Amino acid sequence: MARRSRQDHGHRDAGSAGGRGGAGHLIELRRVEKAYSSVAGTFRALKGVDLQVDRGEFVAIIGKSGSGKTTLVNMITGIDRPTSGEVHVAGTPVHALTEGQLAEWRGRAVGIVFQFFQLLPTLSLVENIMLPMDFAGMYAPGERRGRAMALLAQVGMAQHAHKRPSGVSGGEQQRVAIARALANDPPLIVADEPTGNLDSQTAEAVYRLFEGLVRHGKTIVMVTHDPDLARRATRAVVVVDGEIVNQFVAEALRTLNVDQLAWAERHLTARSYPPGAFIIRQGEEASRFFIVTRGAAEMVVQRPGGQQIVVRRLGAGQYFGATGLMHGGRTVSSVRAAPDVGADLLVLDRETFNRLIAESEVTMKAFDAAGHERMGQIEAAVHAPEGSSC
Repeated sequence: MARRSRQDHGHRDAGSAGGRGGAGHLIELRRVEKAYSSVAGTFRALKGVDLQVDRGEFVAIIGKSGSGKTTLVNMITGIDRPTSGEVHVAGTPVHALTEGQLAEWRGRAVGIVFQFFQLLPTLSLVENIMLPMDFAGMYAPGERRGRAMALLAQVGMAQHAHKRPSGVSGGEQQRVAIARALANDPPLIVADEPTGNLDSQTAEAVYRLFEGLVRHGKTIVMVTHDPDLARRATRAVVVVDGEIVNQFVAEALRTLNVDQLAWAERHLTARSYPPGAFIIRQGEEASRFFIVTRGAAEMVVQRPGGQQIVVRRLGAGQYFGATGLMHGGRTVSSVRAAPDVGADLLVLDRETFNRLIAESEVTMKAFDAAGHERMGQIEAAVHAPEGSSC
């Protein structure tokens, strides 16, 4: 996928409305390659992937089967090793650990939730949760059962503690698997299709458990095929053919499916504007759609008396230009690169934009709703008393 900088992957600019900030990246992948050799030749599952995940984020990894998303999470958990590149989790260079070091690190630093639960059938539910503590030597032996019971209570399964996995439903087994992932209080939970074998109601309950964990400071990376669940995460990381779709494209166009996102990215071109430079001017023919990737852009309108007012500041992952393209063909405001930081943008031409919204009714509705909101802001700014600001 050309026309994007690797540094855009997973990076949030200070102008982004959704930036986490804080104590720095919990996960950082640097130019990670993964290749597999067979009699048919070499297959590149990951192609120079860069990714950062901050503490307290809930990240959904989405992509079609064979896109590389499971390989990506296997790099993060140390289940598989990169052919080249670096993987750092909570300050640990995972790519450089020996097998013994990996096992010890994984037991303490990462909780893994599998699609098929992976509970040991001969152990009770409470014993399944105690097992990671035993393996990692975490907590005093006399404390482990009490901790396991507390975790079962946290996921609403304490009353089933002494049953075996076969004695509870699939959704209940997944709740227990989440409790087991929390056994050693790891900072990171990685879930590979955790709702793939559950009905929609049970999947919703599991998702709410994850949301609660994030509110209490955990970081969650979840592979999912469910686009509705992915949209509710902090952000989605879209994997296509071993590469990550630019984060800001995925954020601005999050209502598109994976194929549409990949197609859009192939047609984007990059442009940079110095501080204060006008990108579009109010009333000119609308011909392009813009996504901010770095810096910021300011929507500016001119009042009848000539005073210019900044209506809105747009940071990384936000877009502009859709309203003019969809309604009347004229731009409804001027937009300039922010005077303090300038702006880097990705741009779609009108023909490509029109094709995208024609193929995605939900995207058209989302742009239309955002356009009505922005038109309201512009109207309010134009008719506000002279000397006031927005």
